[in-house]
Amino acid sequence: MKIVIVGPGAMGSLLGSFFSKSKEEVWLLDKNNDRASRINAGGISIEGVSGEWQVKARSTVNAKEIGEADLVIICVKSYDTREAALAAKPAIGAKTRVLTLQNGIGNVEVISEVVGAEKVIGGVTNLGATLIEPGKVRHAGKGETIIGRIDGKITAELRSIREVFIKSGLETRISKDIKGALWSKLIINAGINALTAITRLNNGRLVEFDGTRKILREAVAEATKVAKRKRIKLIYDDPLAKVEAVCEATAANVSSMLADVLRKKRTEIDYINGVVVRQGQELGIPVPINSVLVDLVRTIEASYSREVKR
Repeated sequence: MKIVIVGPGAMGSLLGSFFSKSKEEVWLLDKNNDRASRINAGGISIEGVSGEWQVKARSTVNAKEIGEADLVIICVKSYDTREAALAAKPAIGAKTRVLTLQNGIGNVEVISEVVGAEKVIGGVTNLGATLIEPGKVRHAGKGETIIGRIDGKITAELRSIREVFIKSGLETRISKDIKGALWSKLIINAGINALTAITRLNNGRLVEFDGTRKILREAVAEATKVAKRKRIKLIYDDPLAKVEAVCEATAANVSSMLADVLRKKRTEIDYINGVVVRQGQELGIPVPINSVLVDLVRTIEASYSREVKR
């Protein structure tokens, strides 16, 4: 299978490495020519829970070099989704399927506007990955990947994609209700990401301190109320227990939002806790904890140049 991964960050590089290891044809589509050249020259090295290993990699900034792909996986930040889908369009043919494994809600809809809804597959992954530097990733936690179509159909293409993931050593299953899986992942991220960005703690540390554990629980409770009011069936009977279990399973992980803050970059706060706040307000559900988390992360973003220096 010819696989194109758009966005060679932590998750994109980790997935590309697993696929390359199982002898699939893998391309990384980047928007940074220097980074693409660096990965072409040195490949991708992995360390962490899957051991230490390295693969060769092909990276380009021009999708026309790739030709028509069987599968395109979007792994960019949610605010770059449209740009990423447009950049990948030359590699998307009639039989190509486009899978989003991004954070937040709304990516399926944005990609569908660019390539057509019939080609798009939603997905979530509980893999933990931290980008050490371009081409070097720490595999911080194992976890299940869930894929599915918004219309609930289980197609031959879905089954083929699942088999490629499994063959590559990535636990994967198909869901008839991917919307429920997307919201379940949103709730996990709403409980973890903003708190790690504000406190600068690894995932596992959040459940070690009374203060962060209390805020995590309240943020998750608010997000769960919103989902239930929207009649979304979550895939976990106890969302809070799941969030705390994810913290422990990915204890050493630096969340993507914390990584953004440490690099003084834009975060995905508007696509995670911001979704809870907007939809909570529309439904008349109080969401004070998520509102505070959004305000604090936005303040951090806006004040990078004004931080107190030691």
